[in-house]
Amino acid sequence: MNLKIALLEGDGIGPEVLAQSVKCLQAVEDTFNHQFTFTKAVIGAVAISNTGRPLPEATLELCKSSDAILFGAIGELEYDNAPEAKIRPEQGLLRLRKELGLFANIRPVKVFPSLIENSSLPKKIIAGTDLVIYRELTGGIYYGKKNISDNGAIASDICEYSENEVGRIAHMAFKAAKKRKKKLTLVDKANVLETSRLWRRKVTEISSSYPEVEFECLFIDNAVVQMMMNPSEFDVILTENMFGDILSGLGSVLIGSIGLLPSASVGLDNAMFAPFHGSYPQAKGKNIANPVASIYSAVLLLQHFGLYEEANAVASAVQKSFVKKVITTDILGSSKYGTDYVGDFIAENIANSDEDLNINDENIGLGKSTII
Repeated sequence: MNLKIALLEGDGIGPEVLAQSVKCLQAVEDTFNHQFTFTKAVIGAVAISNTGRPLPEATLELCKSSDAILFGAIGELEYDNAPEAKIRPEQGLLRLRKELGLFANIRPVKVFPSLIENSSLPKKIIAGTDLVIYRELTGGIYYGKKNISDNGAIASDICEYSENEVGRIAHMAFKAAKKRKKKLTLVDKANVLETSRLWRRKVTEISSSYPEVEFECLFIDNAVVQMMMNPSEFDVILTENMFGDILSGLGSVLIGSIGLLPSASVGLDNAMFAPFHGSYPQAKGKNIANPVASIYSAVLLLQHFGLYEEANAVASAVQKSFVKKVITTDILGSSKYGTDYVGDFIAENIANSDEDLNINDENIGLGKSTII
């Protein structure tokens, strides 16, 4: 298969972790006889420095003409410490999602047996956790009209959703649940918010088309508690933009490191794959960032194009790195391995797996996420 892949390294540790994903995809090329063409473009703080814009038109056009996008991370301390800045790195990412119609963000959260001790939660609570969050990505409060009074004393952010926006991601989530454990949980705040009442009404209506899927609704405050106390009870979680952002952060607590969470952002015509973590500017250039979330995002990319054998080969190589403790310090504080070494180890083992290495229980099961 020939694929054109846009590389948006972004800021901070973005270039470092994305480089490891490219290594793994190049190993897939060599092993499985594919051809991937990689083209870099700027976004975020580096784009502001170079062009004055967080999303240059050349970057947007490259993304539109590519088969897929691999994204690194976005943000720098100078903007984190200046919330009043009118031009911000995050604006580039928000506009990219909107321009490409990437309305569904899909985030698998799987606790790996070999890393279970790394979680801050007790083993008996997190054992068996295997869920996926379907977060609506191009609507809601992040994209609503924003106002602030002349004196800066009053501000507002409008949260707005349409039935169409809710319906398209709801169908996607229900189809995923059919292929998994046949359970879908809608997370909202329907006792308070009118947008949540629309979500609940529309998703309840759609649920009748999927009688084989158990459907339940939870308020966001209860959902947060249940994710921390009974995470294995969840299968597919469906929610709006801001609530999905919050729940995804909790997922990193469950599995023990934010450096392990991948994501796919998909629409009708485009798809972008990125680690969940931020740019971590304090670690920039120190060779300590965990590349696994970025590499697993490449696994999602491969699955998106139906390359399941190739995706499993990469996932197995990652799992081998877990078992062999070739991991970064965020997972194992005493680890001596850096970003580059872990990436090299995984890439080199894509075509070479140990037959006696028991990694069946480590299978991330990303193929069950239905990211098409």
